[in-house]
Amino acid sequence: MTLVEKIISKKLGREVYEGDTVEVDIELAMTHDGSTPLAVKAFKEIASKIWDRERIVISFDHNIPANTVKAANMHKITREFVREQKIKYVYREGEGICHQVLIEKGHVKPNMVIAGGDSHTCTYGALGAFATGFGATDMGYIFATGKTWIKVPKTIRVNIVGSNDRITSKDIVLRVCKEVGRRGAIYMAIEYGGEVVKRMDVEDRVVLCNMAVEMGAKVGIVEADEKTYEYLRDKVSNEELAYLIRNRISVDEKEESYYKTVDIDITDMEEQVACPHYPDNVKPVSDVVGTPVDQVFIGSCTNGRLKDLRMAARYLKGKMVHRDVRLIVIPASKKVFEDALKEGLIKIFLEAGAIICPPGCGPCLGAHQGVLGDGEVCLSTSNRNFKGRMGSTNAKIYLSSPVVAAKSAVKGYITNE
Repeated sequence: MTLVEKIISKKLGREVYEGDTVEVDIELAMTHDGSTPLAVKAFKEIASKIWDRERIVISFDHNIPANTVKAANMHKITREFVREQKIKYVYREGEGICHQVLIEKGHVKPNMVIAGGDSHTCTYGALGAFATGFGATDMGYIFATGKTWIKVPKTIRVNIVGSNDRITSKDIVLRVCKEVGRRGAIYMAIEYGGEVVKRMDVEDRVVLCNMAVEMGAKVGIVEADEKTYEYLRDKVSNEELAYLIRNRISVDEKEESYYKTVDIDITDMEEQVACPHYPDNVKPVSDVVGTPVDQVFIGSCTNGRLKDLRMAARYLKGKMVHRDVRLIVIPASKKVFEDALKEGLIKIFLEAGAIICPPGCGPCLGAHQGVLGDGEVCLSTSNRNFKGRMGSTNAKIYLSSPVVAAKSAVKGYITNE
């Protein structure tokens, strides 16, 4: 059985397999300022009271601070819903991106079934959870009942092997996107494994799972192991940690369980860059070296963590951003921001000429804090580069690791040197 089959089977108390349609209990539901209002509208059509005030998490992260009247009104609807329903866990403007905050705060645990009003809910699979995104109607029903139906997905197993000090988890997941394709995993799970994944810390596994949806997948997931439990040690009680370890679910890795298997050896791999206008239009950085950039964005739920900021600051220290480039740095959470301040990373960014914005999604969704104009080129550490994603439909977006992004911000063009 695959990892997702085992998780769902354990929840239901019976064996289920790919293609089975089942009703499951949701253990955690999340929406943000962009998705809550429509979910609330759907909820109010069928119920007046939520199913569990401690299992719903609301985050303000997409349009913060509110940059338009429309955004402000969406915030108002969300706040009113929180007050009416007495929802316990609410993360206000400036706390950070939902996917980072929920992991940091210990809401996400192995083997959980999680529903989110955001397509990148698959991020939580980094801790061994079955987590996927839903639309407003489904989230409204989940708010009311705590239940939903799912079809058990097929699984693509991705084995990553080899060793390469120049390669980051972002380079790896971009290469996976190229190999699988943007439509290659529709309604499937991507199960990551292999010696490289076993060596990765949770932060790097988050990057892999975050971009599963860019291949059409419902779920990106990594088997929980000692690194997972160590990460959770200061986030859950000793009793809960012991329970999670006792109930660990291991992977079979039997070929017949998987829809297909993809093997990637990173030993001789170059840094990777996704070119306009799709995340699977990936090329070695050497193919795009010299491409001028107007803006560089380091942040997002893909690459806004402390490890990412450290990588960028290591190169930027003592250097200046190119005069023709805008470098925007946005920590993924308040905690990341605070830790970056303590380590002197924010000082390095400021001295290099970067713009620092409050924790949140920033320009990733093309709403504010760095929207692109006609004909502009942006190199971003985010997860999507669709036409119009960050502003003008005439702009071009390239995706890379924080290392390539930092080096390119200084040179004024895409480079890995």
